[in-house]
Amino acid sequence: MTSSSTFSQVAGADDAVTAPLIELKSVSKRYRVRGKLGGSLYAVDNVEFSISRGETFAVVGETGSGKSTVGRLVLALEPPSEGTVFFDGNDLSRMRSAELRQLRRDMQPVSQDPYSALNGRMRVRDILAEPFIIHKVDTGRDLTDQLEQLVRLVGMPTTSLERYPHEFSGGQRQRLVIARAIALRPRFVMCDEPLSALDVSVQSQIINLLRRLQRDLELTYLFISHDMSVVRYLANRVGVMYLGRQVESASTEALFVKPLHPYTQALLDAVPVSDPRQRRERHKLRINGDLTTQFGRAEGCVYAPRCPFAVQRCRSEVPQWREVEPAHWVACHLAPLESSGNDAGATSART
Repeated sequence: MTSSSTFSQVAGADDAVTAPLIELKSVSKRYRVRGKLGGSLYAVDNVEFSISRGETFAVVGETGSGKSTVGRLVLALEPPSEGTVFFDGNDLSRMRSAELRQLRRDMQPVSQDPYSALNGRMRVRDILAEPFIIHKVDTGRDLTDQLEQLVRLVGMPTTSLERYPHEFSGGQRQRLVIARAIALRPRFVMCDEPLSALDVSVQSQIINLLRRLQRDLELTYLFISHDMSVVRYLANRVGVMYLGRQVESASTEALFVKPLHPYTQALLDAVPVSDPRQRRERHKLRINGDLTTQFGRAEGCVYAPRCPFAVQRCRSEVPQWREVEPAHWVACHLAPLESSGNDAGATSART
C-alpha cells in the first residue's frame, strides 16, 4: 500500500508545517473470536492515512465499518495488531507509559453520548477541574478563573460550574464534554459521532462551535461520522471505510463531486434531498443486502458481495489502494486507471 503521506503535503509549504500530526501506516486491528465462529475478526484492515496540522479529516461509513476502532487506535487506547500509529512523528507503540500519559494532554476525545460522558454525581466545576488535577497542570492562575474562561469558551455561563450534568440539555452537555476535551489545550481532538445524540437544531450550533475552536485554538480533528451532510460542511478531507478497509479517500469537494467507488456513491445517494423535483430526478445507487461480519481477511474486495457492479475479479483479487487522480485514492478494480476523463467502471454507475 502506498504511503498516505504523499497526499498529506502542501506544495511549497515548509516541511515542519506540512509534516502530518497524525499518521497511520498499514494499521490493522484484529480480535480473537472464540466459540463456534472462532477465528480472527479484522475490525481494521491495512488502513493508511495522515492528518495535517489544523485540518479536519473525516472517517465515514456504516455502523460496523471500523470507524470507532480507528479512533481508539489513534488515541492509543488500543494497540494495533499490525502497522504503526504516529503522533507528531512519535511511534505510539514504542512509548513508555509515563511518556504516553504525558502525551495524552495533547490528544483528547469527544464522545458520542453526552449523557454518559459526564459523571452525574459531580458538579461541572469538579468535572472540568479533573484534567488539571490528574496531569498536575499549574496554569499560573487561580483554577476558578481558568474554569470560568473554559465554560465561556464553549458558550456556557459561569454559573454552570455549580450545577450537575442532569440539569443541562443534550446540547449543553456536549458543550461541557468539549470543554473538558480542550481544558489542557490539546493539539488533536478525536470526535466520535459527536452529533448523533443531538437534535438537528442543536447540531448546527455544535458544528459552529467546533469550527470556531479549531480556528481559535489551532486544533486538528479526526471527525468520525455517518452523516455525509455534516462531513461536507466540516471536513477538509474524507476517508471512506467498509468492513475495516479503506475504499476511497479524497478532498471533501472531490469526493462529493466525483465519487469513484460504488460504496461512496451509495452513501452520497442516501443523503436526504429537500427539493421534491431533485428527489424524483435522482438516480439512487442501492446497496444490496446488509453489512456482514468478516472473519479473517477477504480474498477479494470486501464490498463485492453487495456491489451491483462486481465482476469475478472483484471476488477473487483484493483491489490495490491507488491514486487515480491527484490526492484522490481508491481501492476498486473498476475505477479509471488515470485521470483522463474516462467514465468507465464505477464512475459509469449513474449512467
